[in-house]
Amino acid sequence: MQPPIDHMEWLCSTPSMDLEDPALRLRVQSLTQLRTTRRAKVLAVYAYVKRLKLRMRVIRRHRTASEVLRAGGGDATEKATLFVAMLRLLGVPARIRLVNLRAGMVPGIDISLWRPERPVVEAWTGERWAATDTYIFDPDQMAAARQRLRDKGLDHSHGIHMRGAITWDGLGDAYVSGPAPEHDPTVAAPVERGGARAAAHDRARA
Repeated sequence: MQPPIDHMEWLCSTPSMDLEDPALRLRVQSLTQLRTTRRAKVLAVYAYVKRLKLRMRVIRRHRTASEVLRAGGGDATEKATLFVAMLRLLGVPARIRLVNLRAGMVPGIDISLWRPERPVVEAWTGERWAATDTYIFDPDQMAAARQRLRDKGLDHSHGIHMRGAITWDGLGDAYVSGPAPEHDPTVAAPVERGGARAAAHDRARA
């Protein structure tokens, strides 16, 4: 299905999303070659990125999609970069929307962040933008985060909710916090969907 003309910019290669990299292209092909539908291919690359370990780094230069692939993991924004790059290689318009969470501890991974950001990946389904941040945590990390909430007797903390989504179906929205960022009390400020910060990150140099 050909995406709308005004979505074509979300298919482009950028300095951070180096779509011409042979290893990146080969990995997408190997993940999706036996999948027969668009949605199945989207979910195949989603599952791959979700399985990658979330690794916070001191160095703040975010790696390119191909660098994240070779490293076998990265921080949340780096995993988002790889996910979006893989979606674009499938011909699926995709973009990143950054939201600011309230400062504190990210449960389950023991990392204190002064101004934590969460990258939400938005993919065009053919009818709408479907958003998710469930790719960030691998299953073990998500289980540890939820166990920490249970141990503390909390329903939610810093973006993760006991009743939040764990996986994404490739069609609708799915957030680990439960509600969309616009209605999430753990988000520091309202964020415009597909706004300037998403475009700025997409075009930024790695």
